[in-house]
Amino acid sequence: MSEQSTSARSAPERAERSSWAPMVGLFLAQVLMSFNVAALPISLGGMVEDFGVPPTAASTTIVVYGIAVAALVMTGAKLGQRVGWVLIFRVVIVVFAGSSLMMILSPSIGWAIAGQVLAGASAAIIVPALVALIAENYHGDQQATAVGSLGSARAFSGVSAFLIGGTLGTLVGWRPVFGITLGLAALVFLFSFRLRSDRGNPAVKIDLVASALIGAGIVLLTLGFNNLNGWGILFAEPGAPFGILGLSPAPVFVVLGLVLGQCFFLWTNRRMARGEVPLVDLSVLKEPTERAAVYAMFIIVSMEAAVNFTVPTYIQVVQGRTPFDTSLAMMPFNLTVFVTATLIVRFYKRYAPRTIALFAFALTTAALVWLAFVVTNNWETLPTIIGLIVFGIGQGALVTLVFNVLVTAAPKRLAGDVGSIRGTTQNLASAVGTAVMGAVLVTTLGLGIGSAVAEHPDLPPELAAQVDLDSANFISNDDLRAVLEDTTADPAQVEAAVALNEEQRLRTLKLGFLLLAGISALAALPASRLPKYRPDEIPADAVGSAE
Repeated sequence: MSEQSTSARSAPERAERSSWAPMVGLFLAQVLMSFNVAALPISLGGMVEDFGVPPTAASTTIVVYGIAVAALVMTGAKLGQRVGWVLIFRVVIVVFAGSSLMMILSPSIGWAIAGQVLAGASAAIIVPALVALIAENYHGDQQATAVGSLGSARAFSGVSAFLIGGTLGTLVGWRPVFGITLGLAALVFLFSFRLRSDRGNPAVKIDLVASALIGAGIVLLTLGFNNLNGWGILFAEPGAPFGILGLSPAPVFVVLGLVLGQCFFLWTNRRMARGEVPLVDLSVLKEPTERAAVYAMFIIVSMEAAVNFTVPTYIQVVQGRTPFDTSLAMMPFNLTVFVTATLIVRFYKRYAPRTIALFAFALTTAALVWLAFVVTNNWETLPTIIGLIVFGIGQGALVTLVFNVLVTAAPKRLAGDVGSIRGTTQNLASAVGTAVMGAVLVTTLGLGIGSAVAEHPDLPPELAAQVDLDSANFISNDDLRAVLEDTTADPAQVEAAVALNEEQRLRTLKLGFLLLAGISALAALPASRLPKYRPDEIPADAVGSAE
């Protein structure tokens, strides 16, 4: 690194500090989105009771939000460049407030679903806007701290949503939870007037073909991965809406989504080669280090989603405990992510991104291996808590780090494109991590139970024939006893089946953590390609300005 590059930022430039007041609004905007997402699972029971619909209908609110964000975020980034980031940020915050009002006042599940479609569409613009506005308002160390705060805001929202939402949902009802998102939206709108003003560029064109390709691709991928369990991993299950020559639509959707995604990249590269404005500028991914950051982000968000699926599923479904109990069990993990994502920026001056990433992935790998060996039927054991804390340290460091690598590597004029890539990557990774982990666990559990029942001396084939082992899933001991009451099983056979189920559940859980540990270890490959530089060595053209 040349001395000229090293000293590109002069002492007066480094000394210039901006007010943190605008960042308060941006931080709260991230909290707004994350709180809304975390509040939806807590509200499902209340919506089922209020609207008289099945849980699958109520859970559609979660699905449509995620699909709207992932499908529209790239188009939202280009719209922000055309209209102007501050103006469109204020508009979509008002729309988000309207979605909260729809949730509070909704007379039917249809209104609640429509409200989350609006919230997701708003978030599709807020996500890239946060990155663009941070790049506009902060530089140097302040920019790194601001980017880090977005990661900590997600963890903070998860903790507060479970605690506050769980308490309100228990004592008052689910609707007041969205009164909090309404209040947050009002605060963000007020703080938006402290943001540095910018002007849009009406000359920016939105590539509708690319928008349709990536939107349809993301929708198909998300639907496919989210329904691997319900529709079937390969062959169509009874719950599938339709079959394609006997095949489940889920893997077909995944393949079609990948094809459309490839078409999007081919179309975008062709437009860029002709000098036309693309939907997203792929030059932000032209360097191996930048692509490595995206791969690393996808892996760590997938692992986080897998853990966030596994632990609550085990606590609520298997142990039959409440969402509040789940929040308490996940508290060490969420608090650790929050603290680490906030403090990791202090190490940027001393260690290169590659060093931090390799160390963080080593932590997540070690934590997952540890959990695979120490986890029991009781999550509140000290060894389990230690494992979750160590995993949280690695996860919090990585989410902030890889995002910072992308932001600092791109010119400020492409900050919105970086934000859209971040939003697409995180939403798709979350869907993939949750769905794949669920499919792997259920499949492994079914195979394990089927094999164990066949070899168990106290469980004869005629009893096994009365229970559908092909649809084995995670259920509590009490639920299993209720199922066996409708069979010819005697009390001894019931207890033998319960003991076998406990053993196979725990074995499946351990195998799941070992699988995640293997994925975490493989992540050393993209992590090893992250930059070697420290922040004070970043070339001036990497930090970028508006030229």
